[in-house]
Formats: sequence, C-alpha cells, structure tokens
Amino acid sequence: MIYFISLAVLGGIMISLSRQLNGRLSMSTGAMMASFWNHVVGFLVLTALGIGGAFVFQTDLGTVPLWAWLGGPVGVIFIAAGSWLIVRIGATATALMVISGQMVGGVVLDMMRGTERSLLLDGLGIALMLAGVTLSVLRKQND
Repeated sequence: MIYFISLAVLGGIMISLSRQLNGRLSMSTGAMMASFWNHVVGFLVLTALGIGGAFVFQTDLGTVPLWAWLGGPVGVIFIAAGSWLIVRIGATATALMVISGQMVGGVVLDMMRGTERSLLLDGLGIALMLAGVTLSVLRKQND
C-alpha cells in the first residue's frame, strides 16, 4: 500500500510542478499555446519512449470505445485552465480548486457507476475542501 500512496503523492507533486511550468510558459505565450506546447513535447517524449521500447504501443485501436478518446480534449482544457489560473490566483488556490473539482467529479462518477458510497461523508468532505478553498482565497484578498 505504501508503494501506491507514494506513487499518488509523486503524481500530485508532478501535477503541481507541471502547473507551475505551464503557468510560466503561459505568461510568455498565452494559456492555449502553453497547452499546445505541453502536448507537443509530451507527444515527442512518449514517442521516444515507445520507440526506445519503454512500453508497447496498443495496436488494436479499433477496440477502444469512441468516448475514451475524449481524454485528449479534456486534457487540453485542463492544462490551459491551469496555466491561465496559476499565474492569476497562485499555486495553492489553483491546487485546492482543482482537487475540489476532482472530488466532486469522483463522487459523481462513483455514484453513476453504482459504487456504494456514504453521501453524507462524501458531501461533508467536499464541503470541507470547498471551505478551505474559500478561506484560502479570502485570506489572499485580505492581504
């Protein structure tokens, strides 16, 4: 379990670092161009890793459901929004809002899948996170 927790924490750190780097890039190029270059460089790195044998490309793409390809456009919006927000409201507020959105989305998706959930506990957790976001933003406005 520690391995999975470590991977999740490392992933979170990488998201924060990525947001900061893309935010800086967006200051020079704009949010959509930062998103564009993020995806171009990512594509080149993945291609190099694939050619180098780090992983095997999926060759039977016909079995992938059509809706599964929406991850790319959603990712573009996520990257561009984060790049635009981070330079305006800061890393902490952006991270808190993104995490809050992920929690709301996760609860909704779990409910749609029929996963047994405690709506009271999920709602309380989301409310606490949103309260944290609100306090963080209000604190910044009062500084």
